[in-house]
Amino acid sequence: MRTEYSGTGDPARSLALLWRTAERSARKGKTDLSVDSIVRAAIEVADRDGLGALSMRRVAEELGVGTMSLYTHVPGKGELFDVMQDTVNAETARPDLGDQPWRARLDQVARENHKLYLRHPWLLQVAANRPVLGPNLIAKYDYELRAVDGIGLSAVEMDSVITLVNGFVHGAARTSLDAAQAEQRTGMTDEKWWQAHQPFLARMSDAENYPVAAAVGTAAGEAHNAAVNPDHAFEFGLERILDGIEALVTRRTG
Repeated sequence: MRTEYSGTGDPARSLALLWRTAERSARKGKTDLSVDSIVRAAIEVADRDGLGALSMRRVAEELGVGTMSLYTHVPGKGELFDVMQDTVNAETARPDLGDQPWRARLDQVARENHKLYLRHPWLLQVAANRPVLGPNLIAKYDYELRAVDGIGLSAVEMDSVITLVNGFVHGAARTSLDAAQAEQRTGMTDEKWWQAHQPFLARMSDAENYPVAAAVGTAAGEAHNAAVNPDHAFEFGLERILDGIEALVTRRTG
């Protein structure tokens, strides 16, 4: 899967779009055409067909307008891509944190990010080291930081905890998406794949030379009816991540 990068367009124009400081009015009566409508159409294309299908022409076709009419509102694909990312980052639920313990807060943050990736799988292609500097991403980051505010961590540790949790979620979502796409593209569920291959895997398992792998692999396969269970991997991994963070908090406050 090809990695895409934010900020490939003009930085000033991207920021103007992200913060809506320079939106121009539509021409020739196209009052229904705006930055928001263009972005929504682009997101729909990416959700349905993937980032490889995204182009200014394809978005124009989705809207039923000429390609050049988009440039009245959006300078180009690079700037559009930045706004798409910021727009979907507004979707995560952000309930009042109240008096919830920090583990519950972080758990909620992780699950919301996981849902976001599954709704918009193309986000998994976006490099994390160049985030868009839009209002929705900043608001999301601020909310997530408040999940660990006041629990004894330094500012750098707070940022690192959010990076750790979101990095784990990114990987878990990738596993879930791979599993879903495997079934869609092959027409075979993991359970059916496992059943078809199990007799051969049993013959090939060498318990004498690889006793641990043979025993553990067989037990895991029988438990999941697949090589991996994405839901189990997410739940198990998230708990272990939170356990590790709890150990850090205990060291800082103990």
